[in-house]
Amino acid sequence: MPGTTELPQTSLSFEQKLDRLASVAVNAGLGLARGQELVMTASVDSLPLARRITAQAYRAGASLVTTLLADEESALLRYREGSDESFDKAASWLYDGMAAAFRSGAARLAIAGGNPSLLSKEDPEKVGRANRAVSQAYRPALELITRHDINWTIVASATPAWAAQVFPDLAPKQAIEELWDAIFRASRVDVDDPVAAWKQHDAALHRRADFLNEKRYYALHFRGPGTDLRVGLADDHRWMGGGTKANNGRYCIPNMPTEEVFTTPHKDRVEGTVTSTKPLSYQGTLIEKIAVRFAGGRIVEAKAAAGQQVLERMIDTDEGGRRLGEVALVPHSSPIASSGLLFWNTLFDENAASHIALGQAYSTCLKDGDRLTKEELAARGANDSLIHVDWMIGSASMDLDGIPANNGKPGSPEPLMRKGEWVK
Repeated sequence: MPGTTELPQTSLSFEQKLDRLASVAVNAGLGLARGQELVMTASVDSLPLARRITAQAYRAGASLVTTLLADEESALLRYREGSDESFDKAASWLYDGMAAAFRSGAARLAIAGGNPSLLSKEDPEKVGRANRAVSQAYRPALELITRHDINWTIVASATPAWAAQVFPDLAPKQAIEELWDAIFRASRVDVDDPVAAWKQHDAALHRRADFLNEKRYYALHFRGPGTDLRVGLADDHRWMGGGTKANNGRYCIPNMPTEEVFTTPHKDRVEGTVTSTKPLSYQGTLIEKIAVRFAGGRIVEAKAAAGQQVLERMIDTDEGGRRLGEVALVPHSSPIASSGLLFWNTLFDENAASHIALGQAYSTCLKDGDRLTKEELAARGANDSLIHVDWMIGSASMDLDGIPANNGKPGSPEPLMRKGEWVK
């Protein structure tokens, strides 16, 4: 299977790279249309990139850019000063407004880069309640995103707290410089033609997805240290990778960076044990060394070396929180894995390893999924939940087989990956 050819690197200043990242985010990632509104979310530490994205969006013809800023220190004050009942509240009016904007045609861009351990010392019960309230309030907007009704993308900005987590032994200034360099490399902006680099990479991911769609596997079998997991695939599932054409007609690449091909598992056909290979940063809390057992598609045992209470509350968000909504394949030789860095950020770490996601399924990963009712989606095996949480299970020690369908039943396994790499 052909891969991506490396394009030559070029010498650029930090400001030039930041402008290129903003340009790539708007023009390659988001696919913004002339006259389209943009709703952007970012932290106050990400303002330099947010402002450049705003400029690039207006140059691309945006009719209006609305940026919603979050402040992590203010978020912590809730846990220091807020009343107990405040943790069951969420800004429903804000999320209703975002959903209304998307329904009226706005695009969505998120800048990631928060403190991975922001809430790690806070009361897990309060964290769980607050996360559930947000999940419920955000649900109408999330459904528009997971159905790809709109064009959307996520990019990253280096921030002091995140840089300190990734490079704990470096001085703050050097740490943030190193993190920016890693973001620029992973986002393919430090080459002579970033847009051409993204087109080339996008095409390679589509070729891999096409190969898997031709195979039409019944299930996948993952084997590795602490993992012996069989993931049945949803009826009429579709593999996707790279960019996609949203239902509004705009072509977008939802995650930048991206190295994955992914599809929808069958919510009732997951069996066995699986162990995480990288920590999960979940809404400000680190969950490490996750080990779970599935039976009948549902998690029946769950353990973590750190963040156990948060893990339990996450999977108990609703019935769908204990079932899979996505399975994604990433070779261990991906550029992000090859960097040797643990980013403590799902946007990056999920592209360093094959992964699974608990919770909401992407209806676009089913044939004609955007036209199906919730009941029809469920009948094909698609999971429904307030959450969608990716965590990494791949490594250089992982083997993967595809199991063909044989008259509606499992056939003989075919090797797909060995030691974390594609067989062909």
